[in-house]
Amino acid sequence: MTVKEQILQELEQIPESQLSELLEVVRIFKEKYQNNSHDSEVWQAYLASKREREEVYRRLADS
Repeated sequence: MTVKEQILQELEQIPESQLSELLEVVRIFKEKYQNNSHDSEVWQAYLASKREREEVYRRLADS
């Protein structure tokens, strides 16, 4: 059984009254990981810029 199938099986056992709360948790989880991937893209762009301009940064630090 896949993880997704296991999650769906567990969902079937949750009372209807608790599903809205669970939906909120899932949305928070999803948002957290979407933000992390965006942060990672920004960080990668910064590192690429730093490598490209390493000499400029070194001269600025030395002045």
